[in-house]
Amino acid sequence: MDQRIIDLYDEYTHAPLKRRVFLDRLAAMAGGTAAAALLLPLLEHRAVAAIVAADDARVSAASVTYPGQTGDVKGYLAKPAAGGRNGAVVVIHENRGLNAHIEDVARRVAVAGFLALAPDLLSPAGGTPADEDKARDLIGKLDAAATVQNLVAAVAWLRKHPDGNGKVGAVGFCWGGGMTNQLAVNDPTLDAAVAYYGPQPDAASAARIKAPLLLHYGALDDRIDAGIPAYKAALDQAGVSYKVYMYEGANHAFNNDTSAARYDAAAAKLAWDRTVAFLTEKLKGA
Repeated sequence: MDQRIIDLYDEYTHAPLKRRVFLDRLAAMAGGTAAAALLLPLLEHRAVAAIVAADDARVSAASVTYPGQTGDVKGYLAKPAAGGRNGAVVVIHENRGLNAHIEDVARRVAVAGFLALAPDLLSPAGGTPADEDKARDLIGKLDAAATVQNLVAAVAWLRKHPDGNGKVGAVGFCWGGGMTNQLAVNDPTLDAAVAYYGPQPDAASAARIKAPLLLHYGALDDRIDAGIPAYKAALDQAGVSYKVYMYEGANHAFNNDTSAARYDAAAAKLAWDRTVAFLTEKLKGA
């Protein structure tokens, strides 16, 4: 697919553009409304079979709530069915809220041997709606500081959870990758943070990070990648431990298998293997 079209979709989902403007520009690029209609399903997210099914015998999962700054925060908790006390991971959703894809990611984290909590950060707005455009609008209206504190509360809740071992990390994607960076800035107790193509904090804030970082970026993601040099310089100056991986030929959201146009199976697998290894090192050790 023409990279300009993928970039247009990224602008639509993150700027955001009004849907009518997006569709008009897509039609102009595609050569007409009929061609645009064929491209749209490849761009927009669609239901796919979960990598780890909701009824997978390896996982025990349930809806939960925990106390946040804004009141009770809804969430999806997944853990290894075998039991035991494991390192915990906060799984932070994209700007579409807590949907089936992120619940699947939480189960993948559980299969890897962790206690995983995926908070619904739209809980103050009544929870994630089924309509993705509405979810994006609601995300944009959230109180950013309060949202970060709801994540800090998730870390504290997991640290005391009877199925946890006292260590807590975080992994986030897209908007959630940016929130992972902000969580690392605002919670000095965090044991590890993995940000997939997330917006970077400003340099002064980055100096407050204590957790080791793993940062994944798609090489075609010009919008997010523009902030990498300043972020690296700030982390270097502050002495923060971090690793940056750039995935050649990969777009923003390359891990999300529900978006055919942007999903990159090879990059997603490599990044996931690196993520699991990193979290295992930081959250399962003595």
